[in-house]
Amino acid sequence: KMAASCNVLVVVALCLLPVIANGDMCLGPQVTSKTYTTTESIVSSETVFIVEFSVTCKNGLKNINLYADFGGKTVPASKIGENNKFQLSLTDEHKKLPSGNYQVRVFDEEGYAWLRKAQRSGENTDNIKPLITLDLNHPGVWSGPHLQSEFVAAVIAIIVWWSAYTAKSRLQK
Repeated sequence: KMAASCNVLVVVALCLLPVIANGDMCLGPQVTSKTYTTTESIVSSETVFIVEFSVTCKNGLKNINLYADFGGKTVPASKIGENNKFQLSLTDEHKKLPSGNYQVRVFDEEGYAWLRKAQRSGENTDNIKPLITLDLNHPGVWSGPHLQSEFVAAVIAIIVWWSAYTAKSRLQK
């Protein structure tokens, strides 16, 4: 009788194992995202990437914690409003973020633990599969006109003055 009840417990435990193991994993994530990037270097000292995204899990998981890896920097995703809506803010110098397409790898807590472990041991982190990957297109920053408008106005004023002075000198001869 004791052996039969142990066998039943083992069978029940084996049946519940996948449910328990996948209980807090986001399965089949669907993502919608909006991005913003700095386009002018005149008004800001650094390039800023802001990504707002929402994640819908097929298994209906809510209130998950996410972390983003961007160029070797890891930041937590901030939760905004709704259950699975997040925002990422990433900054760096204009020179270090030229125009182009970038990928932001987003990890759940388990993936983040694997990422941190790999970073601490100096291993390659590219092998770690993210929960989702967000594509970000940065058109680059505009650094303004090559000549400042004040300089152009001063040069034009000098040319007008010089022309008027020269014309006046010719008339007085």
